[in-house]
Amino acid sequence: MSRARQPPLVTGISPNEGAPWTKVTIRGENLGTGHNDLIGLSICGHNCLLTAEWITASKIVCRVGPAKDDKGEIIVTTKSGGLGTSTVSFKLLKPERIGILDQSAVWVDELSYYDMRTDRNKGISPLSLRPANPLGIEIDKGKVPLKDLENMFPRMSGDFTSENFSATWYLMENHSSTSFEQLRVAVANLKKQASKKNEGSLAYVKGGLSTFFEAQDALAAIHQKLESDGTEKVGGSMTQRLENVLNRASETADTLFQEVLGRKDKADSTRNALNVLQRFKFLFNLPLNIERNIQKGDYDVVINDYEKAKSLFGNTEVPVFKKVYSEVETRIEALRKLLLDKLLETPSTLHDQKRYIRYLSDLHAPGDPAWKCIIAQHKWILQLMQNCKEDFIKEQKVAGVGLEMDRSSSLNRISLPAPVKRGGSFQTPKDDSWHYKSPQQVRFVEKLSDVVISQLPNFWKLWISYVNGSLFSETGEKSGQVEKLKKNARQRQNDFKGMIEEVTRRLVQLVRGALLPSSLTELQLRQYGGWDTKTPLSGAWLTQVIHTVRLSLEALSALEIPNDLLQVIQDLLQDLRVHCLLTTLQHTEEDVKRLAEKEDWVVDNEGITSLPAQFEQCMIQMLQSLKEPMECKPGEINILNLDVVQDKACEQCVSIIKVFIKCLEQLSTKTDGDIDTSHLSVDLASPDLFGSIQEDFSSKPEQRLLIILSNCQYLERHTFLNLAEHLEKNSFTTAEKIIRVSIEALRQLDEYLFETYVEKKSDPIVGSLEPGIYAGYFDWKDCLPPTGVRSYLKEALVSIISVHAEVFTVSKELVPRVLSKIIEAVAEEMSRLMQCVSSFSKNGALQDTCCLWEGQKAL
Repeated sequence: MSRARQPPLVTGISPNEGAPWTKVTIRGENLGTGHNDLIGLSICGHNCLLTAEWITASKIVCRVGPAKDDKGEIIVTTKSGGLGTSTVSFKLLKPERIGILDQSAVWVDELSYYDMRTDRNKGISPLSLRPANPLGIEIDKGKVPLKDLENMFPRMSGDFTSENFSATWYLMENHSSTSFEQLRVAVANLKKQASKKNEGSLAYVKGGLSTFFEAQDALAAIHQKLESDGTEKVGGSMTQRLENVLNRASETADTLFQEVLGRKDKADSTRNALNVLQRFKFLFNLPLNIERNIQKGDYDVVINDYEKAKSLFGNTEVPVFKKVYSEVETRIEALRKLLLDKLLETPSTLHDQKRYIRYLSDLHAPGDPAWKCIIAQHKWILQLMQNCKEDFIKEQKVAGVGLEMDRSSSLNRISLPAPVKRGGSFQTPKDDSWHYKSPQQVRFVEKLSDVVISQLPNFWKLWISYVNGSLFSETGEKSGQVEKLKKNARQRQNDFKGMIEEVTRRLVQLVRGALLPSSLTELQLRQYGGWDTKTPLSGAWLTQVIHTVRLSLEALSALEIPNDLLQVIQDLLQDLRVHCLLTTLQHTEEDVKRLAEKEDWVVDNEGITSLPAQFEQCMIQMLQSLKEPMECKPGEINILNLDVVQDKACEQCVSIIKVFIKCLEQLSTKTDGDIDTSHLSVDLASPDLFGSIQEDFSSKPEQRLLIILSNCQYLERHTFLNLAEHLEKNSFTTAEKIIRVSIEALRQLDEYLFETYVEKKSDPIVGSLEPGIYAGYFDWKDCLPPTGVRSYLKEALVSIISVHAEVFTVSKELVPRVLSKIIEAVAEEMSRLMQCVSSFSKNGALQDTCCLWEGQKAL
């Protein structure tokens, strides 16, 4: 009769080597149709059927026994296929001798571990405690999604070991495609397993039935013997002897097996202890691992380990675990203190601050570490600003006096290159030595701005991260903590606003102490002052300071800091701009005072010297230097719209022009000894004709009066009008008033100088008329017939012509104005003299008419 199936064939085993009692998985073909079909399994010659668990026709799981052969085949025998063969082999490793505390490489299946002493009569394989296939047929997984099964069977399970086991779920999951015949076979297998369980205890009774009968006969014989001897009434002497015999037998048995059982109990306790150590070695090694990881800076690893230990052993009642966990908490508390110290260290980067705050948040540090860090950073920024001021004050004291502005060369600034002119915006030259030549206050403001700009942005970003919660971990477990910290941040908004206000206020007060000490109280000056202000800063340096403060304000505004917190800086800028305006005007006035020293009395073709042009250039460059501070940046106002500033600026501008007019007046009153004539010359229109005049030109005060008169005329007609245009372009709303007042002052000087010159020139001519008329005892009643103009008139005409020549050499435009006044004076004098004549003779009248006609003709 031929078999229905082929012989079993083993094609693989995993692992392919191991020590005795190693759990292996055997794979192959035709390995049986079920548990009952498997009748033999040997590995390396050792029968392993007792531990074998049939899974499918291609898979069997078992444990390797203590075989003698080092290497051998895996032979499977089935009812349906007979004795099988193997294409692979298993290598048995000899166990090494290990100490009682050494770790063993033996695999201990904790799930199926059981005490052989209590269950030694239960003939159940450890692998069959949780059979993988209770139906005994091939599992055919279906395609029903797990989520659909969970929805169909709520609060049920497909695990047959679960209390909520659902058979329908199990069948749909593992046998949805199994045929009906196979399911009938599964039902038969379940019935067989149930009948085996029911017959298990009865089988034990059947197997030991003869023993039970023998015991019953022995007890009956003992009872008959006792009755025959009658010893049961005597007090049980035979029973006593029997008890003694049994006690000795028990003691002997205990003596024989006490050592064995003791070793067994000790081995079991040692194994259980090693099992606990192995199972909970994470907790026992955690204190040392925490220490090592802290030293290496692996705080993330420490936090993860701590969270794991806290979830597992935070509420433990086991004394050993409590002791070890308390040591873990001690190390974690030390770590919290270490991280808090690192967090509060200064200086530190924003990245490190955020990192340490997250660590402390994960470690559930008490209090609010983020707020403590913000407070520490605030104090650090204030201290840096104060240290910056003290360092510069100390440097200034060591150096004696700070860098002084060279006022003797102040006029040379007019001809400086564009980058450092007053005209145009102030730019730092490329030469690095400029920084060290700049005044202490300027370098202090730049350094102070650098401190604020380098520290305040990170300080602000730290606060923003604190408010939106990005500083903390967002795990579900800590969500409540994060919300609490966010709430704390929102409640502290006013406190942080006060911190920002204090930083900006400190910045402003320090700058005011260095540049605007008059704007501070005495108490504030003691804290923020101390600078040497004997040498005030020029407008150029103040412009550089304004540029620096504006850059700082722009950088802070870019952080989206509210404008009300930055208003104090805006106010500082406004005061600096006003101070720069007034200082520049004052310095310009000083420069204008020195223009008189630059007068060389060289007259051009228009009859003016270089003095008006120098004055105009000085004023224009002053306005150009004010272009940047006067420019209105976003959020700023035109300072000239302020009534006080407008009045002061107008007054100062008028003062500058009046100072220049005063210089002209001083030049006109200088004596010959006050003037350096070594470099003076006159550009005459006809040098050949007036060579003699050029030689002694500088020695005549009247010539200087003419030159100044010509300059005054040019100033009124050209220079002041140009200045009015430039002032209007530079937002000087009072330009019309400035020029009007200036022209009035100039006209007064012009009138005074004109009258002085006319008086000096007309008085000699007028004074010579009367003596000339009556020279030689001339009498109008008795005179000779006239033969021509008399000599006094010729002399007067020559004097007038010389005045004309003198004025013409300086300015053609002054000729009519001067000559008309002189002729008017001569005419008035002639008229007066003629009126004084009581009577004319015929010759006298003719002489008078001739003189008048000749004089009129000459004029």
